[in-house]
Amino acid sequence: MDFAAIFTNALTEIVSPITASYALAALGLAVHFGYSGLLNFGQAGFMAVGAYGFSISTLSFGAPLPVAVLTALVASVLFALLLGIPTLRLRADYLAIVTIAAAEIVRYIVTTNSLTSVTGSANGLATFERGFYELNPFPPGDYPIGPLNFNDRSLWVTIVAWCLVMLCALVVWALMRSPWGRVLKGIREDENAVLSLGKNVFVYKMQALIIGGLFGSLAGILFTLPTGAVQPANYGSELTFFLWTVLLLGGMATVFGSVLGAMIFWVVLSLTQGILLGLIESGYITILSSAQAGQLRYILVGVALMLLMIFRPQGILGNKKELAFS
Repeated sequence: MDFAAIFTNALTEIVSPITASYALAALGLAVHFGYSGLLNFGQAGFMAVGAYGFSISTLSFGAPLPVAVLTALVASVLFALLLGIPTLRLRADYLAIVTIAAAEIVRYIVTTNSLTSVTGSANGLATFERGFYELNPFPPGDYPIGPLNFNDRSLWVTIVAWCLVMLCALVVWALMRSPWGRVLKGIREDENAVLSLGKNVFVYKMQALIIGGLFGSLAGILFTLPTGAVQPANYGSELTFFLWTVLLLGGMATVFGSVLGAMIFWVVLSLTQGILLGLIESGYITILSSAQAGQLRYILVGVALMLLMIFRPQGILGNKKELAFS
């Protein structure tokens, strides 16, 4: 087995823009559940809204990059209002049901054949990222950084992705240490106590849902930039469950836990796949095919997550005090 290639691929996943998009979407889940107690099982829906809002406004209306991003964010706010207005006054499980259903509804809407000219149906949309790469300050060529190799496009999107993740993480860090954030954590702990203090719990929950949804939409845009394509199949329920895995790995009520969780998630997937494929190609494993090895890595990650929940349920960076509300 080529262990150098296996570990280089795993190291590449740490700084991948896809990892950054997972970290950003999981950060939105941290705002929703970790700090507010909102059980959102539809973060993939927010990512889809952001991705399609960005791509449709670019392809169908020729919107410049700032307008396309703003369109995606406005669509995310409207989506959050649509979900939150009928559910946030009810128990948390109603929001869970509505969000997971709404995410699937979004995915089925964009695959409707009657909207093929707008959404691309099951084939999705492509070649909408030109405005982003026109801002690329790096001239064409290769840019090796240690064992990692980038071209001008991959280096540009990687830098932008992680700068955006760090900026959003700092925003959440500041918000959760503000009076607004303390009220939000109070709602998570005891909603009735916050109501007794005269706070409008519904408004605070809606604000949290919108902010976390905005992070999800930004993550959806980042998710499409490396390939320049948006595919509806990528926004299924399994994406939301992967994001929950990332959140639980790092810690539910932590800011940088989402970033660490995304890195660990993708590194573990890359390492397990590389090692399993290497063992199969070397003849040490004969009962599995390459396709089966790809599925087995998710099983191994699931087992690891179960062990984590048993021995460290607060996550790697989490605090046991934060589990009191769950």
